[in-house]
Amino acid sequence: MNLDASHGAALGGVRASEITLSKRLRSFLSWPSAEDDPVAKLARAHRSVHPNADIGVLRRSYAIAESMHRGQFRKSGDPYITHPLAVAQICAELGMDTVTLVAALLHDTVEDTRYTLQALTGDFGPEVAHLVDGVTKFDKAFYGKAAEAETIRKMIIAAGKDVRVLIIKLADRLHNMRTLDARSPASRARIARATQEVLVPLCDRLGIQALKRELDDVVLRHLEPEWYERIDQHVKNRPHWAEYLQDVVNQARVVLRRDKIVATVKPRPRHYYSIWKDSVAREQTVPFDLPRIVIVVDGPDTDCYAALGSVHGLWRPVAGRFKDYIAAPKNNLYRSLHTTVIGPGDRTVEVLIRTTAMDRSAEYGIAADFRYPRPGVNAATSAEQLDWLQRVLNWERETADPAQFLQSLRCDLAETQIQVFAEGRPIVLPAGSTPVDLAYELGPERGDHCLAARINGRLAPLSSELEEGDVVEIFTESQAESELDLKVAPPGPRREWLRFVKSPHAQMQINRWFADHQEPGISIADKVRLGRATIGLCLRKHDRGLASDLPLRRLAEQQGYPDLETLLVAVVDRTVDPDTVVEQLIAMVDHQE
Repeated sequence: MNLDASHGAALGGVRASEITLSKRLRSFLSWPSAEDDPVAKLARAHRSVHPNADIGVLRRSYAIAESMHRGQFRKSGDPYITHPLAVAQICAELGMDTVTLVAALLHDTVEDTRYTLQALTGDFGPEVAHLVDGVTKFDKAFYGKAAEAETIRKMIIAAGKDVRVLIIKLADRLHNMRTLDARSPASRARIARATQEVLVPLCDRLGIQALKRELDDVVLRHLEPEWYERIDQHVKNRPHWAEYLQDVVNQARVVLRRDKIVATVKPRPRHYYSIWKDSVAREQTVPFDLPRIVIVVDGPDTDCYAALGSVHGLWRPVAGRFKDYIAAPKNNLYRSLHTTVIGPGDRTVEVLIRTTAMDRSAEYGIAADFRYPRPGVNAATSAEQLDWLQRVLNWERETADPAQFLQSLRCDLAETQIQVFAEGRPIVLPAGSTPVDLAYELGPERGDHCLAARINGRLAPLSSELEEGDVVEIFTESQAESELDLKVAPPGPRREWLRFVKSPHAQMQINRWFADHQEPGISIADKVRLGRATIGLCLRKHDRGLASDLPLRRLAEQQGYPDLETLLVAVVDRTVDPDTVVEQLIAMVDHQE
């Protein structure tokens, strides 16, 4: 007999009281005027991108969020509801879909209020529930120091199914950074540093420059306040900057029109963090800031190269300052041509050239698929285009220790990267990587049995640091024996490789090789699966079974656990006896019957 098969009414996904609450909230929805309507600004922003969007569901989700958060306040003293509303507004301005906005409004309810995940599922469906669950943090009281790492791990796994999880998280952090002044100086520095280490590079990998620019600048303001003020004064007091840029734009327009290239030309000023980074890299004490324009061609990719020829015919290019990210896109799918020229008045000017589609992608990244939906493209799963995310998901399956996973993620998200070529294709690696890092990127077998490398046609030590644009050949033991006439060493990786490899993937694979005969670790995700299986086996002793998780969720709530997953982990850790859990479960269901 299934515990919940014959008791649908009693064991439904939403309690009767919760259903009544939802209906009551819906019935009270009536805004006196546009000024008093808290959802009006959000609705306008959403409808400006998606004119046929259902605003009613936004009002309903706002009403529930406001009711659940009522009486809660932020550090600034503002009512808590101002935060989820602001997060939804950021998502709307990105052009995200209605489902994302609903999840943004409700993203803290399951974590911070009595509103349960099953109630949310009943009210708004499994799609919204998945997004909310993906950004819901693990409880520190139950998970201790592992909570942060496990939360990020959980978020990445959820993003593998629906990338909107990461977009909501980034919008959430952006609003928290905007209101960071309400925190203590120590908290501001800690949060800004954590944002800089993980969420800013994560935003960059998703290609969402519209969010990254502001995140970068707010982090700079809190971690480098003196530099921020210096750059702020520089930007406000640049002499004749606007006039000069307009002259550059006008001259570019004339030459493009002459060459019959249809394009839009406009200034593209740098944001504060970008100026700071270049200034520090050049060891300058004054802000280093070059004039910059962007040319957006209304045509195919080939028009970008035609525009490049026009620009180089007008102004002399600076040697070594040309980058072709159209032929070789960045790993966040960014595509554009970059060149630097000696412009009017012999001043150095940066020029970006791209198509309209490339420009949209450069600004909105993975969110562009939601803002500009394409027929036949499932934007929610378009993360499959992002090789780095798939690679991180592979690490998650290979890494039992959550702290190690988080450290590996931080390393992989490091901003400095190089692109090399192997087997006829470009491969992105952390700066300072070696042929061993590349070998593991080509596959675990290639890495484990890597013996020699040829860089740009010459044999080189495996510890050699690769440089941008290198062409690399990797030789395994069998290849080395036949092609290079090298004596084959014992099979497998060498421990000394750990001293020079840079990529987290290579480090993990090497460590795994040497840990093969050690007791494997177990992640929280593994414990959840094992706990569910243990409960199932115990139920069989009583000739019972589970058709869904609903009874277990009810029991977890009754026993004071924050969620079902925490109860299942407690079963595996033997904090609670599985037979006791099953007896309580049967008693609860039989009593309800």
